[in-house]
Amino acid sequence: MRPRQRLSPVPTEGQYPDMIRFLQKDNRLVKSIFIVIIGAAVITMVITLIPGIFQNVSNTQDTFATVYPHWYSRFLFDGDTISATRVQEIAQQQLQRQRLPDFYLQLMVPRVGQQLILQRVLLDEANRLGITANATDVSDFLHKGQYGELLFPGGKFVGMQQYEGFIRSQFGLSTAEFEKELREDIQVQRLRAYITSGVTVSDAEVRDSYRKQNIKIKFDYAVIQADDLRKQIQPSDAELQAFFTKNAARYASAVPEQRTIRYFTFTADQIPGGVPQVSQQEIQQYYNQHMADYQTPEQARSRHILIKYPGGAAKTDAEAKAKAESILKQLQGGADFATLAKKYSEDPGSGAQGGELGFAKHGTMVPEFDKAIFTQPIGALAIIKTQYGYHIVQVEERQSAHTQALNEVLPTIQVSLIREKESKAEASFAQSLTDEAAQTGLEKTAAAHKLPLVTTPPTGVQGIIAGLPDSAELLGKAFITKQGAPPAFAPTGEGYAIFQVVGVTPAHAPKFDEYKATIAKDYADERLPQLLQEKTKALADKAHAYNDLNKAAKEVGATVKSSDLVGQSGQVPDLGQVATVAPELLNLNVGQISGPINAQRTGVVAKITDKQTPTDAEIAKNFDQTRDQILDQRREEVFGVFVNSAEDRYKKAHLINVNPNAMKSMSLGQ
Repeated sequence: MRPRQRLSPVPTEGQYPDMIRFLQKDNRLVKSIFIVIIGAAVITMVITLIPGIFQNVSNTQDTFATVYPHWYSRFLFDGDTISATRVQEIAQQQLQRQRLPDFYLQLMVPRVGQQLILQRVLLDEANRLGITANATDVSDFLHKGQYGELLFPGGKFVGMQQYEGFIRSQFGLSTAEFEKELREDIQVQRLRAYITSGVTVSDAEVRDSYRKQNIKIKFDYAVIQADDLRKQIQPSDAELQAFFTKNAARYASAVPEQRTIRYFTFTADQIPGGVPQVSQQEIQQYYNQHMADYQTPEQARSRHILIKYPGGAAKTDAEAKAKAESILKQLQGGADFATLAKKYSEDPGSGAQGGELGFAKHGTMVPEFDKAIFTQPIGALAIIKTQYGYHIVQVEERQSAHTQALNEVLPTIQVSLIREKESKAEASFAQSLTDEAAQTGLEKTAAAHKLPLVTTPPTGVQGIIAGLPDSAELLGKAFITKQGAPPAFAPTGEGYAIFQVVGVTPAHAPKFDEYKATIAKDYADERLPQLLQEKTKALADKAHAYNDLNKAAKEVGATVKSSDLVGQSGQVPDLGQVATVAPELLNLNVGQISGPINAQRTGVVAKITDKQTPTDAEIAKNFDQTRDQILDQRREEVFGVFVNSAEDRYKKAHLINVNPNAMKSMSLGQ
């Protein structure tokens, strides 16, 4: 047996004599360099292999996330912090502007947080590339950007007080915070311009794109309806029995679990002693504790008539403006505002209400409209332009910020307190009856309080218990309660039910005869797509063989229809959107017949009867606009790739640290 060769774990002096002699020299500079290199390598390994080692140091209660510009920034705790408070503020503002219900906030928060994280990543990338923005850039934007007309009407500054008020109402920021965020936005836009500066599009691509986007076709098409084919599927009992056996696993629990429940109920008027009354002292105390809820901000009630451009009947901006001016003259001549709003307004929401918009707080409308309703004299009529078009605006009422007096909110407080006491009294009585039933049993407890005892038939969790206004919570609790467990209680919509589960029927497979109709439907659902495909292919084959769509359709029993002249986005009955369902039709020439087209609920074969392509003059007229559209799309795609790549790099290097505690508390609304 040959002796095993000993492997040396490190190179011997003989292997690398020059390196050994070099390191053996008394060279302090060389040794210092090696110490730095080795130290940096160790730190990098620690940060990379133990990504959470510095995680908690920067995670204060108000930290949503921290973004580190360099690998060593984690070691130095030198990162850009994103405030949880700011994430919450922006999410709340977006919620209000989009007029979404409050429960959307928990969906909005992580989205806003992610946007702010990407913003920090992009700012770090911009700094790395030497791309900056300064106070002069911010000043130029405020003069010439989207707020220029509002802050510098006629080139004159509105004043610091009005500027600060506008920023506070619109963004909830101080002017210094707003200008910092604006400078960062400008910096990111410059980064985007830098990254996408090399994006180009050839003239041939522009012409080809416009031509494809604006081809219009007209066609005859034969339609086979899936619902008609379903009638042809007539399986025998033997075929259904075989299908049932083959899919035994599918039907193993087709009949869901059911439970038998015994219960009795009571309503608020059956509570001994009734519901306690609300005292004046309680009302005053409630008002004092909830005074913040009765703060009414400055608001204005207005109405308008909107003439849209673009997107309305007017084909040009000038036409929309002229129409608005014509309506204004009618109003100034004494015409009824509500009547003209119903007749002319292109705002479907308010138009039907005579143009009424109700009260709006500062900052909830687009800037131009917001300025008008808070500065325009009450009752005066004026035309303003926004991104939506031209508005004839009339301010009907304005209210300054104030706290509602107790007598204004008294009915609301009384209702809240009565409901609260009623709810507590009901829950307390329900608990008392449940405890009593646990001792003496449901039957004796129900009899003692003269409440009828009811036993349900076996019922599923999604079922309904007859006689209860709302049985959802009772059934929900019953299905997590074991049979024979002590009594429990659940609200019924008009009081409470005290109940026990007295029987459980497990989920099981149905008997064939009882479930035959459902099995037949399942059989047809499975067979139908294949049958539709076969029939549509047969239709297409016949149409090509005869070169006659009508003859082929007649033989297979399909219905022939004709489309309008449509483009890519055109919708065709029984087919859908051309570009989505049958884009190949746009490539066919007049007289050509398509192959089989699967439109989900229908099978279609089409024959092109007319085709119109844009002329060279039309292409030339729209050349610049088309090129800009393609460039914008490609720039968006290129910048999107850059953003995703940067984010991936930062994540892999553990340079993005999201505070899980902040995420948890914000999602819970704490």
